[in-house]
Amino acid sequence: MRTVSLIIIYLLFQQTVSSQTEYVYQVGQKDSLYSNVLNESREIYIQVPESYTSDSEETYPVIFILDGRVLLPTVVNVHDYYSGGFMPEMVIVGVSNAENRTRDLTTSKITSRRGMPYNEENGVADNFLEFIETELIPYVEGKYPVTNYRTLIGHSYAGLFTIYTLLNKPELFANYISIDPSLDWDNQKLLKQAEYVFLKNNYKGKGLFMSLGGQLHMQNSAITIDNVMQDTSEYTLFARSNIILSNIIEENPKSELFFKWQFYPNDLHGTIPQPSIKDGLLSLFTWFQMENTDKINNPETSTEELINIISFREHKLRHHFGYYVAPYPEQLLIMSGYMNIDMEQLDKSKMYFEQAIKYYPKSANAYDSMADYYEAINDYENTLKYVALAYKISGKDYHKERLETLKARN
Repeated sequence: MRTVSLIIIYLLFQQTVSSQTEYVYQVGQKDSLYSNVLNESREIYIQVPESYTSDSEETYPVIFILDGRVLLPTVVNVHDYYSGGFMPEMVIVGVSNAENRTRDLTTSKITSRRGMPYNEENGVADNFLEFIETELIPYVEGKYPVTNYRTLIGHSYAGLFTIYTLLNKPELFANYISIDPSLDWDNQKLLKQAEYVFLKNNYKGKGLFMSLGGQLHMQNSAITIDNVMQDTSEYTLFARSNIILSNIIEENPKSELFFKWQFYPNDLHGTIPQPSIKDGLLSLFTWFQMENTDKINNPETSTEELINIISFREHKLRHHFGYYVAPYPEQLLIMSGYMNIDMEQLDKSKMYFEQAIKYYPKSANAYDSMADYYEAINDYENTLKYVALAYKISGKDYHKERLETLKARN
């Protein structure tokens, strides 16, 4: 069946709008699990891609966002605008840290902070990490359509925890986004570990995006990004810790960690998550962006070159994800096939429909589209064959009626 759209729009911008009767925008289906590690129930919020259906076998990369009750809408909004051409469709899991936040996200125990007694329970990030590894991830993988390609996002104490996870359990996630992390915690204790770890360990295939907000000194506006490292006061320890970790990573290129650091001079600690989430996801998924779109859209590009472009993308995605994934969405391949029928480039049309069948062999629409190609060249034997294959998969009245019409015609 034909789908009316434009390839250039699909390649550059895929935005879906869901119809709601009572809400303009609603995200995050609430779920929960009991943790034996934490000895408490933990709420999570799940957002699956708009394209997902319950009868689909499609699985997706997954984002885990800490402080998910607060930050999930931002992640979902960024993902909705940029998925398809700039990043893959993903399942997004918001993990609530509304209770016991300091306890779970801080990485070592302290009894005083900034010269004052510190009585709040803290420093058991190792327990929270065990919960994520042994309970949360298996629960999500058992219930939702996710792969083992994971991204972790955290802000402030959760940004500290994100770096802690990268240092201690790097295999759990492929990507890490640490937003204005509290690396000053416990006299920069985590930085001492980082200095050793990044010198000794290899992080090939891993990515880290880290950001720093513009409020470098609470009481002195003369402190800027250019001179903050010369200040030795307690007021700049937060910012200096962030920059020190950035320097540690950049001075150890043998770690092979993909690293991007971003300073946001116009953002405060409370506003920096929004731009960091967007820039972090875009930078960590730069490799996912569709290549050679100019050639794909150029009618002069040969069929052979188009096949090479598709094959290159297939191998590229497999390399980064670590598992097989179709190079393009089914709808894009089918749409391209119909556009080439309209342009009377029938060899290219056939190629696109063949690719759709190759990558989506259980799709009735792919076989039905190939039938349209054969009907366009007046090959009714093959038209009948592919409609029959479509009907075998779908069992739908549309394909049954089309099959009967073709048989009556012959």
